[in-house]
Amino acid sequence: MSGWILILALLILGGVLSTLGDRLGSKVGKARLSLFRLRPKKTAVVITVLTGSLISAISLGLMLLVSDRLRTGLFELDQIEQRLRDSRDALSSSRKDLAQSRSALRSAEKDRSEAQRQLKVVAEQASRLQKELAPLMEQRKQLEAERDRLSRDIAAKDSDLQRNRTELAKLNSKIKSSSQELERLERNLIALRQGDVVISSGQILEVAKVRIEKPSQARDVIHALLQRTNLNVYQRVLPGETPNRQILLVPRSDISKLETTLSKRGEWVVSLISAANVLKGERQVVAFPDVRPNKRVVRSGEQLATAVLEADERSPDQVRSRLNLLLAAAFTRAQRQGALANGLQFDPARLNQLAEALVNRSLGETAKLEAVSRGNSDLADPIAVDIRWQRPQ
Repeated sequence: MSGWILILALLILGGVLSTLGDRLGSKVGKARLSLFRLRPKKTAVVITVLTGSLISAISLGLMLLVSDRLRTGLFELDQIEQRLRDSRDALSSSRKDLAQSRSALRSAEKDRSEAQRQLKVVAEQASRLQKELAPLMEQRKQLEAERDRLSRDIAAKDSDLQRNRTELAKLNSKIKSSSQELERLERNLIALRQGDVVISSGQILEVAKVRIEKPSQARDVIHALLQRTNLNVYQRVLPGETPNRQILLVPRSDISKLETTLSKRGEWVVSLISAANVLKGERQVVAFPDVRPNKRVVRSGEQLATAVLEADERSPDQVRSRLNLLLAAAFTRAQRQGALANGLQFDPARLNQLAEALVNRSLGETAKLEAVSRGNSDLADPIAVDIRWQRPQ
């Protein structure tokens, strides 16, 4: 709408200026005015030309003043055309790129379709393989379970084999030890038959009952016991010789343990025990110590053993044998209760009187005998007994 108004304004302005120019030219011609020393007619022509130029200039200026597009088209047309050409080139390049992109897209879609087809094929193959793999996996689990079971069985067999080997080694060691012990016993038996063994293996060499009040007593007690035992075994093994040296050998570690034990307060029973059979004339005796807290092992009046003499056992030998067995049973009972005595104490005269009475008892009479302790006895005390004939009332 503004363009039409501008055109109308230019037309009106052009008509007005033309009229003014024509009148101005007529007046100049009539007045016969001259410009630049021109003739009046030419001066009127010049004024007319200038008026037309002014009209054009004013029209152009007004249009440039009012219209931005006109100013842009008039002064920036070359730049606009260049940009237009650049835009066209860019559009052409974009179209080419678009065409290439569309071609690439079609190729990609084609590749995607092919990939989807291949994926479908692969999926079908995977599904088929999974179906085929399921029983194989189950079989694998079974095989693994069987393998684990066999491994456990093999481990158990190995353990049993190792245990058997260990037991076999122990048995071989025991057999070897037993063979050595058998040889030693055979040698000792030969020596016993020849009457040369003066000290038996396991025989108590010396027993002492001591009361410890302070730890310093332990060493003196042990020293006195060793000296006394050495003198005792010297007289047994080397009779007739002067006891001028130590033939009793006790491991130093055992002495240390014994000293540690005796450092505690209390009443103790210490004994030295032979470690092997000793023949007459040998130059050393190996022994080991044994220490125990003192205690009561037999009480006064305690029945240690009983025996029955049958009615037909009337001969002196039978009666003496039965009495000896009764004494042996009583001594064994006392040893089981802890007694360290080497034997029993009894009155031989009374025993002989009892034996004679048993021989002369009534025909058909059965005699019940018992061995009874005469008093209280501790570990190291002698065991005194009486043999009694329990006659019916």
